[in-house]
Amino acid sequence: MSDRAIKGFPVMHGVYEISADAGRIDAERVHRWLSTDAYWALGRPRETQDRAIAGSVNLGAYHHGTGEMAAYARIVTDYATFAWLCDVYVDRAARGTGLGTALVSAVRDHLAPYGLRRIMLATADAHGVYEKIGFTPLQNPDKWMALGQQ
Repeated sequence: MSDRAIKGFPVMHGVYEISADAGRIDAERVHRWLSTDAYWALGRPRETQDRAIAGSVNLGAYHHGTGEMAAYARIVTDYATFAWLCDVYVDRAARGTGLGTALVSAVRDHLAPYGLRRIMLATADAHGVYEKIGFTPLQNPDKWMALGQQ
């Protein structure tokens, strides 16, 4: 899907361009980042990552001068009631620039027109980034359940 087909893209943040153009995603880089440096995806097989990318809305952030990918986020959604934000990753060289906050803001803004009841995510260490965007802890976590590895 072209970023022109998704309202509001591309978005600029300093020297970075945030795009929803799936054709720009560097799948090899995303796999390397996640499978070697993201606690939630360590060891994830490339085939699994490729299927995840294919079945999701993918946003990337790219250095405006070089085109090199600097950050990634993936959204699983029905565009009606629910979305799951996952695999948010900012390259170590781009951390501290506000790019993570800008990327998650772009996700929020992209999903806003759909009036979703809930956008969920899970994080062990980036609560502050997501709180800046408006995410809050679950009010009733005892209502939620999961099937599979936790």
